[in-house]
Amino acid sequence: MTDLHTGPEVKLETDVTVPDPIVTANAEKQDVYGITDIMKILPHRYPFLLVDRITELEPKRIVGIKNVTINEHFFQGHFPGVPVMPGVLVIESMAQVAAVLFYRDETPGEKLIYFAGIENAKFRRPVIPGDQLRIEMEVLGRRHNFGKMSGRATVDGKLVAEAIVTCVIADHPGK
Repeated sequence: MTDLHTGPEVKLETDVTVPDPIVTANAEKQDVYGITDIMKILPHRYPFLLVDRITELEPKRIVGIKNVTINEHFFQGHFPGVPVMPGVLVIESMAQVAAVLFYRDETPGEKLIYFAGIENAKFRRPVIPGDQLRIEMEVLGRRHNFGKMSGRATVDGKLVAEAIVTCVIADHPGK
């Protein structure tokens, strides 16, 4: 899928550019980043890439989507006959959406973002195959190598999880 944007572009790699959604008008609510754009930003890959698209992006707020399908590897054992997305992976999805926002400020491939803390995590209802997680993250604080965001995950407008996630932005060990 090719996203059509008309705004200025952000350089991600020497030969890859992605439109800068902060200055791109999204009057028709089109996706800001599709999966191929996300894969240019995040280092995660299958089976651990847990965000499918970014629908809103502002300087201190981001909204992403995770489509939950029965093909997810974790449903084989969690739980056979009653598939439920593990809560820790809902939190990981939230962290990956947040990482898209934080990686925008970094040179691709030079940094890794690690969990430093998870506070006040609450799980309100199960996430099952066929659900679409809408993940909204808001920056609470940001320093050079530290970030803290508050997040909510919903399905059909109903809260399924919320947490405050803290991360450390560190030099990539192989760079």
